[in-house]
Amino acid sequence: MKPFSLLIKPASADCNLRCDYCFYIDHLEKGNNIPRMTVETLEIMIKNYMSTDQNKEFSFGWQGGEPTLMGLDFFKKVVEFQLKYAPPGSSISNGIQTNATMITEELAKFFEEYKFLLGVSLDGPEGLHDYYRKTIGKKPTHALVMRGIEHLKQYGVEFNILTLINKQTVKKAKEIYQYFRDHEFLFHQYIPCVEFNVDGTLKPFSITGEEWGIFLSELFDKWVKEDVKKVSIRLFDSIMQYLISGDYNVCYMQDNCAQYFVVEHDGSVYPCDFFVQDNLLLGNINNSSWEELLNSHTYHNFGNQKSDWNKVCSLCPYLGLCHGDCQKFRYGMSSSGKQLSNLCQGWKIFYTRTLPRFKYIVDNFKKENKISEVYPFKFPKFGRNELCPCASGKKFKSCCGNFRSN
Repeated sequence: MKPFSLLIKPASADCNLRCDYCFYIDHLEKGNNIPRMTVETLEIMIKNYMSTDQNKEFSFGWQGGEPTLMGLDFFKKVVEFQLKYAPPGSSISNGIQTNATMITEELAKFFEEYKFLLGVSLDGPEGLHDYYRKTIGKKPTHALVMRGIEHLKQYGVEFNILTLINKQTVKKAKEIYQYFRDHEFLFHQYIPCVEFNVDGTLKPFSITGEEWGIFLSELFDKWVKEDVKKVSIRLFDSIMQYLISGDYNVCYMQDNCAQYFVVEHDGSVYPCDFFVQDNLLLGNINNSSWEELLNSHTYHNFGNQKSDWNKVCSLCPYLGLCHGDCQKFRYGMSSSGKQLSNLCQGWKIFYTRTLPRFKYIVDNFKKENKISEVYPFKFPKFGRNELCPCASGKKFKSCCGNFRSN
């Protein structure tokens, strides 16, 4: 059986915040129907998952909405069932994506004891963070997040910072990065905010591909000067891992989307968190086996759609680094997954400007660690008078060619 991980939403889309850009808002339960995973469903899920062949490495991701709405007792049950059903010699990892506003000292102590890794949503300094991230009562949340982070630090809980790059933050790469460095946050993940209206146009808080490419390039310039060995940026780590080994550790770089399962509070299973919709319902853990779910035609068809990219992609020198990009970013004015990613131009800008410097970093890493072989990625070469591949319409020497040597 192919190894897989779980992304579990025990409180579904329910959350104690109402961030303006949240794509879960439209999925919130109405009335008195508060979604919560029952202990019975939790046990069935853990028991059945830990009976599969995962090379004794079991990965649980807890997400929402806001998963800490489940409370400490729920996560105590999580650990209880994991220890009960884990095969001898197993490795168990738990990750939680949280807004951190409900992290108490008691929760932090528990997460440290059982080595949970937390991803904390923080969009930078107070003004930038609070612009979109508000409570149900439209109050700011930055101070609440920082309080939660202090509890995590107090008990030594490992955590990463997750930052959504939106219309307010996309021009603030250096400011945001420096803010995180000043607070000694050394593990970063930057996520592009791309949401579409019904008519396929971008929502006002969404960013364009060009903005994303410039943001990443400025972030790289700030990071590469002095923090290559000090700060982990997930995208940059993933690029270097690919250049060294040819392996991918993020799903949107791969050529197939069948990488994990999303489990909703009621046990229903879907292939991707961005596509929790009726036509992609795979089954339910209360009455379906993992083998049945893995062999589902719906699951495999969805996964294979990733490699059914636009014909323009086949000519792109950076295809190996995105394979058409996340399917979510391909849907806009067209309902077809063959549409170019909304971020396509941005990836071209970023890779054109930074790949030679990534190669330099990788070559040094190879020498320091005595690695004889590096994955043979073919770095594209562009004539100085050719049109720049970032699609700006300018000559390469007057556009991204200026950045490659910096």
